Amino acid sequence: MEFPANLKYTDDHEWLRVEADDYAYVGITDFAQTELDELVYIEVDTIGESLDQGAVFGTVEAVKTTSELLMPVSGTVVEFNAALNEAEGDDPTLVNKDPYGEGWIVKIKLSDPSEVKELLDAEAYKKIVA
Repeated sequence: MEFPANLKYTDDHEWLRVEADDYAYVGITDFAQTELDELVYIEVDTIGESLDQGAVFGTVEAVKTTSELLMPVSGTVVEFNAALNEAEGDDPTLVNKDPYGEGWIVKIKLSDPSEVKELLDAEAYKKIVA
C-alpha cells in the first residue's frame, strides 16, 4: 500500500495534493480504494460550488457499497476528472489502478489554505490504517 509523502490525508481516507496558486487535487487513498474494491461509478454534482471542510462533494459507488466523498479543506470545486466522468471517459477503475495519479477525482481552489496544516501527513495516516 502506498502513502506518498507529498500528499496530505484525512482520517476519512481522502488525500489532497496542493499545487500552485492555492489549487489542489483531491482523491481517495490507496487504502480506501482497496477497501471499496472495484469502483463502478463516481458522481460529483458540486462543480462550481464553494464547500466547507468536511462537506460532501460527491460519491463513489463500488459493486457492494456507495460512499460519500468529503472535502479535506474548504474550497470551490473547479473540475471533475473527465476520465472518470460518465459523459466523458467513464473509467472509474482509474481510481483503483492509480489512486494518487490519473485517478484524482476533483480539482479545487482552496478558500482557506491554513486548513491544510490540520491534515495528516503520510506517517500519521499510515498509523491510522495499519
